[in-house]
Amino acid sequence: MAGHSKWANIQHRKGRQDKIRAKAFTKVGREIIVAAKLGGGDPDMNPRLRLAISKAKAVNMPNDRIKRAIQSGTGEGDTADYEEVRYEGYGPAGVAIIVDALTDNRNRTIAAVRTAFGKFGGTLGETGSVGFMFDRVGQILYPASKADADTMFEAAVEAGAENCESDAEFHNIQTAMDDLAAVRDALEEKFGEAEKADLVWQPNTMSELNEDQATSLMKLIEALEDEDDVQAVTTNMEVDDSVMEKLMADG
Repeated sequence: MAGHSKWANIQHRKGRQDKIRAKAFTKVGREIIVAAKLGGGDPDMNPRLRLAISKAKAVNMPNDRIKRAIQSGTGEGDTADYEEVRYEGYGPAGVAIIVDALTDNRNRTIAAVRTAFGKFGGTLGETGSVGFMFDRVGQILYPASKADADTMFEAAVEAGAENCESDAEFHNIQTAMDDLAAVRDALEEKFGEAEKADLVWQPNTMSELNEDQATSLMKLIEALEDEDDVQAVTTNMEVDDSVMEKLMADG
């Protein structure tokens, strides 16, 4: 899973760049709305809402916007009817791609996703066409400076995590889907707020790409992520360390 760990770090680094965009508020605001709609407006009783609020704070979303999003989800303020949709397909060289979106207009979203796939060498598939290549898991990221690898690994396992991989930048902690909130809370008592804590798609089958193929794939990913409706894009890309370093430098 070392390749996945490095790719997760690229995705996270790209996510940090997205924080300077106004659309970052739009994306996380929708997550808060849906979480509040499904589980209520009390974050203490709604783990999904707690995660969404943490993501909002990570992108410096103002508290009043967070509050309005919660109220929208619970029907107290301006209501918005967003639904979760997932698209699956193939990118350059047959790499598997999952696109998670929150939308109030399925026709608009599918049109935008299909256009991006077609423009950048991908093919939009049917539901289930690549989903079997991924597992739904929890991911928690801490900066490497928070603790040494052994200390973080021991703390993560003690908290109930399934694994912890560390490199020069991050501790990448994986949990079972249902254990994410509990593990995050336990680790935050010891190490403070995590840099990321979210449910992600973890590939169980990797697709090796060369530099040109990986560069083409990045163009498709960026086009998809530029859509307001798209919340996350996940692939099963695997590349050599030298190519990974170039992608991380470009990211």
